[in-house]
Formats: sequence, C-alpha cells, structure tokens
Amino acid sequence: MGFRCGILGLPNVGKSTIFNALTATAAAEAANYAFSTVEPNIGEVAVPDPRLAELARLAKSAEIVPTRLSFVDIAGLVRGASRGEGLGNQFLAHIREVDAIAHVVRCFADDDITHVEDRIDPIADIETIETELMLADLESLERRVEGLEKRVRGGDKESVDMLDLVNRALVPLRDGKPARSIERRPEEEKTFHTLGLLTSMPVLYVCNVDEASAASGNPFSAAVEARAAQEGAAAVTISAKIEAEIALLPREERGEYLSAIGLSEPGLDRLIRAGYRLLDLVTFFTAGPKEARAWTVTRGSRAPKAAGVIHTDFERGFIRAETIAYDDYVTLGGEVGARDAGKMRLEGKEYVVADGDVMHFRFAT
Repeated sequence: MGFRCGILGLPNVGKSTIFNALTATAAAEAANYAFSTVEPNIGEVAVPDPRLAELARLAKSAEIVPTRLSFVDIAGLVRGASRGEGLGNQFLAHIREVDAIAHVVRCFADDDITHVEDRIDPIADIETIETELMLADLESLERRVEGLEKRVRGGDKESVDMLDLVNRALVPLRDGKPARSIERRPEEEKTFHTLGLLTSMPVLYVCNVDEASAASGNPFSAAVEARAAQEGAAAVTISAKIEAEIALLPREERGEYLSAIGLSEPGLDRLIRAGYRLLDLVTFFTAGPKEARAWTVTRGSRAPKAAGVIHTDFERGFIRAETIAYDDYVTLGGEVGARDAGKMRLEGKEYVVADGDVMHFRFAT
C-alpha cells in the first residue's frame, strides 16, 4: 500500500548508515561530509513478526511472506533550509512525500565525525530541524490565505471550512509550535492531511548512540526520550555502527553476536516496529499450503479495504471474510480446529479488521 517513513536529520547524524543497515545494501552513500545524500534513496524492509512463522507451521505453508514498509533516506537538513540554505526546498519537497518521519538524532561524541554546528546537543538539533519544518509550513499556509479568502467571498462553501482550518493551523505555527498540535474534529482529518504540512506528520525520534550505550542508552538519548514523552511522540535507541556490522553478518551468526554485546534483538527490528506503530498500521494474515503472508492496513480499515490490499477484484466483489483471531488459530491448532470449535466468524462489509486476524475472503467475479 506504499506506506513510507522518511529518515531525516542534520548531516552526519547516521541517517544513511541506518538506512544502509535497514536495507542491507550500500544504496545510500554514507560519507563524513554534509549533503552526501542528494536524491532520496528508497528501500523496502520486512516487518519482523514472530506470529507469521507460527501460522506457517500450523498451515504447513511452503513460503513465508512478511509485510513490508518503505524507508526513505532524505538528505540532511541544515539551519536555513526553509530559506533555501544547503539544498533547502529540494529536501523539504521530498519530506512531503512520506507518511511519517523517523528523525535521527546524534547522541554520541566522536571527534572523527564532524557536526554541522560543531557541538553535540540532540535537543538543539531537534529544534533546528523542527524550526525549519515549521517555517516551511508557515510560508505554505500564508500563501494559501489570500486565494481562499477570494473563493470564500465568491461563495465557495468548501473554501470556508478550508480557510478556517488554515487559520487555526497558523496560530500554533506563529507561536513556534508544530501544526499537529491543533485540535481538530475527526471529519476534518482528511482535509487537514491535504494541506501537506511537514509538522503534521507523526514523528519517531531515533537516538543514534555509541556502541557502549546500545543496550541502555546514555544521557543524550535520555534527554531525547524525555522530549518525545513530552510531545507524545515515540523514541528508540540504536547504535548505527552496531547495526551496520550486524547487517554484514550471515543470519545464523547474528544471534550470537547480539548476545555477546548484551542485546536481545537488532535495534533495527525495534525501529521498524516503531515505524509501523507510528503509521498506525495493523497486520492481518492469510495462511495456506502455498504461503503464510502478512498484510498491512491502516487501523480502522474495514474488511473490503483489506481484501483490496490483496487484489482490487477482491474489494469490488467482496461478499464476506472468514475470520479467525490469531490466538484462536494457534490455540486450536489451525483453521480446521478453529472452525470446529466455532471460532471462525463470517464478517461482512462493516467489519473493522483487528490486528492478528487470519482471513479468507469470499468474493464474486
């Protein structure tokens, strides 16, 4: 479905190193100078989910197909980007194309890696980026006002609501607060999204720490976590250096390496899952002899939309969804056991898909 999480931050904070490790490629050039990434690199990653292997075992599936997310490595922003500094608006345009932001913050000291502002202060880095995004949003909205006012005077009813929303979004931006902080009604969400505001996107702070701090973090990452909690945002702590090393190891050696350095799983697994939650996504499954597969929909999606993720014909001709909760499927030994125990439900067009549903769609051709 094209869910995209943009990786951004100041230059030299580890964005491209993290992206390379995520995609296990060298698609993004990781270099110790500003603007080493100019065009955004895009990589798809599998979302780790242990439920899928268990479903495959019970269904005797020949293949396992995880659900996936796209991560976009966006070049480093600098102070003044909203006025065209660095590569400026070119980067800001790339950010508008994603659904959420993974903001990589430098939480380590290293004299061999320069900082674009010659200091290590993750909170100041966050404020630099957010200020540029807010300034870009402010300029974008202020340009809209005059045209909307003309349309309102001409009797355009839709423009009345749009102008009201724009004016309400301008209030926090002029006060130095992100646009996502405005209160809005559920029915306004779709219109609000069309404004394309950079500071309306959900944010995940990625604290890039030194190797010694990978397991427990450090004072820098603690400050970022506190900031995230205050904003209602999310935060994860990882070491880009460690993740880059893990990505080069054969899969069978990764567990031993992680255990040796006191980690239970790669930090990137936590990053991917956090990005998945940030986008407010849920997973449903299909399982059979051919494959066990995970699929992604936005939370609150109804059954026909989920069917359409598999194939558009399924959505157009949707009749019903044979649905088993994951726990029931596993506890009762698979589809046959769940059906015999009365745990297979026939759900219609209004059913809201729950995370973990194992589904089989019936449709008319």
